[in-house]
Amino acid sequence: MPWYEVETPQRRYKIVVERGGLAKLSEHIPARAGKVFVVSTEDVWQLHGNTVRKAIGDLTHEVLFFRGGEARKKLTEVETLAEQMVEKGADRSSIIIAFGGGILTDVAGFLAAIFMRGIPVIQVPTTLLAQVDAAIGGKTGVNLVGGKNLIGSFHQPLAVLIDPALLDTLPEREYRAGLFEIVKHGVIADPALFWLMRREPQRVLSHEPALVDRMIGDSVRLKAKVVSGDEKEEDRRRILNFGHTFGHALEAETGYSQFLHGEAVAWGMKAATLLSERTVSLPAADKREILDCIHSYGPLPPLAGIDPSRLAARLKSDKKTVQGRIHFVLTERIGLVTVKSGIDEQDVLAVIEEALA
Repeated sequence: MPWYEVETPQRRYKIVVERGGLAKLSEHIPARAGKVFVVSTEDVWQLHGNTVRKAIGDLTHEVLFFRGGEARKKLTEVETLAEQMVEKGADRSSIIIAFGGGILTDVAGFLAAIFMRGIPVIQVPTTLLAQVDAAIGGKTGVNLVGGKNLIGSFHQPLAVLIDPALLDTLPEREYRAGLFEIVKHGVIADPALFWLMRREPQRVLSHEPALVDRMIGDSVRLKAKVVSGDEKEEDRRRILNFGHTFGHALEAETGYSQFLHGEAVAWGMKAATLLSERTVSLPAADKREILDCIHSYGPLPPLAGIDPSRLAARLKSDKKTVQGRIHFVLTERIGLVTVKSGIDEQDVLAVIEEALA
């Protein structure tokens, strides 16, 4: 049973990666916990709800449903869930189990962070993107019209339980969207993982179990290390945002309705790679390899009709923009990134136009 540890000032916890591990969920619930609230979406619950119920066993629990979708990742949905918890007898001893994809883990984690000023949460991600990124590190939150995740909190879980077998029921588009986050991990800090993704797309896309488990394990190890060293994104954790500044702008500009998060990040990585060549001397050969790797896990939704200037303007609303200065994560070579601000707006607009084309 491979496991990885995150240690922050707030909490030390394990990330367990195990096929079939969902059946052992009760082992991660503290003995003194009160009522258990499982927050999920109806589609995920229809697929795996029976397994969760068996795993929880005789523990008193309730199931709450989030309606799902990036467009519903709002404060009003969190309030609705909180009201349901009160109606069903939640108190400060209660615990939340977040069981779903990345949107769900963000929403349920935020609910746990603010309900009665904070109750424990166990993250059980069911999509590839959530397993390698969203459920790890304690970032929780919801969107505003003006930008993604602009309301949120750092709230570390009690544990993260990752069962790669859950991916067997994942739609292909969702699986591919998660692969882009793994490519990101390779670009920012793990050349061996990058070259695995670059050279073995057929094996990766065929869901080969040993390969999937390795991709997840390598990504979890990297993120656990980064989060342990910088819980609240004050320094090194910012490298995890490679592609996200551009990607978040694309999601907001299209009303969170056209792109899955991983797809938006893929486009954002294209733009960041092009900007890296212009501003931090990324070698042309590395640029080609990164772009080819991204393309090998496509296709991405159509980009026609998106206004480059509007996207560029949205960058200023990103939560990583400080005192009007946009901070971009750029790659100097595969496996090494840097954070750079003060980049000429014309360069930014130019790479947006090129990436959209």
